[in-house]
Amino acid sequence: MPLSARVTAPAVLLAAAGLTAVTACAPATSVHGARGDARTGTLRVWLFREVDNKPKEAVVREAVAAFTADHRGVKVDVAYIPVDTRAQRIKAAFNDPKSAPDLVEYGNTDTAGYVRDGGLADVTADLATWADAKDTDPAAKRSVTVDGKQYGAPLFVGVRALYYRTDVFRELGLKPPETLDGLAATARTIHKERPGLYGLVVGGAYTYGAMPFVWAHGGDMARRQGRRFVSTLDSAAAKKGIKAYTDLFGSWNCPASKCARMGGNDTVQAFASGKAAMAIGGDFSHRAVENGKAKGAYAVVPLPGVRKGQIAPAFAGGNNLGVLKSSAHRTLAVDLMKSLAGKRTQARLFDAMGFLPTYTDVRREAARRQPFVEPFVRTLAAGAKSVPAAPGWAAVDAGQVLPTMFQEIVSGRRSVDAAAERAARKMNEAFAK
Repeated sequence: MPLSARVTAPAVLLAAAGLTAVTACAPATSVHGARGDARTGTLRVWLFREVDNKPKEAVVREAVAAFTADHRGVKVDVAYIPVDTRAQRIKAAFNDPKSAPDLVEYGNTDTAGYVRDGGLADVTADLATWADAKDTDPAAKRSVTVDGKQYGAPLFVGVRALYYRTDVFRELGLKPPETLDGLAATARTIHKERPGLYGLVVGGAYTYGAMPFVWAHGGDMARRQGRRFVSTLDSAAAKKGIKAYTDLFGSWNCPASKCARMGGNDTVQAFASGKAAMAIGGDFSHRAVENGKAKGAYAVVPLPGVRKGQIAPAFAGGNNLGVLKSSAHRTLAVDLMKSLAGKRTQARLFDAMGFLPTYTDVRREAARRQPFVEPFVRTLAAGAKSVPAAPGWAAVDAGQVLPTMFQEIVSGRRSVDAAAERAARKMNEAFAK
């Protein structure tokens, strides 16, 4: 799941933090097939190491203990790998099955690339008979799906919503905006009355904060055309959304000279440090805000859509668990995947880490017990989206195609039309490889 950094919360009950999307660019590899289906032996598992990993380790140990108690003659070896070296590690695993894990955690934008590289096993039939899977939300299910087949189980999901300063809104007699136009107007009012504050802090490198504006106006990043993807960034609807986002940059709200290079973490930090009255932040941003000057003086609502009563579609980030095609313990690996990604473990991970569950019923219960996550749950329920399930998306991401487009526009180097058309060409070049 591609968010810009991994942030975790303390192991306190239902702390709504701790998610960052992960992206990787795994080069094409030569993958060997499965080496049998042994029902005993040692299963190797690679999970991502969090900033504060001990709560995650405790939950995983509990799930593994229950699994091994039900599977005699089976041991589980769990290794926590650094996020920043995941691409190299997983590429090596695809190339060398003897040293590869049986089960791996991966970012949900990596799915198509890993499937193209032949590294992940098709587990569609295995999940079809799994009771827990029926309550998986559609966005999470799409994150493990390529060409109608499923290549893993969603582990957690995360989305963004609108943080706002309750004290500033109260002092200025404002209410949370109900449309995107209202959001811009509110930002303008705040900056006019409080020149030292960004009305709404935005970032030219904040891709996942900008995407909802495109989707809310009816646009998209790309569409499938036969077996290939084609960029739709240069469509009229997409350009309306791009303009709505880039129009938020300026002396009246967030000057391009200061905001053009900001990413997601920068915008959240600006809000947390008291420099902004509004920001688009994730459920995983809660800890940073709680640790800043805005503590006790903020609230969160879903990012509004184009019309009153609508919620702008948010980017659905998160991580998945997948069985490697080369596993010599396929059946056991699938069973362990179900244990680690099942409802009980996801509920425990939410309690320990703040990771939002991918199951609609488990998530509703989490929101009931912890009201803070309710706006994020509502956002997910309204229909979150993800990036195209294209193997070439990793190259689009690594090439900074979208941030470059936004920065060209807000700096005045290119018009919306010219920048969108250039970005669409770059995307199509990546999709064609």
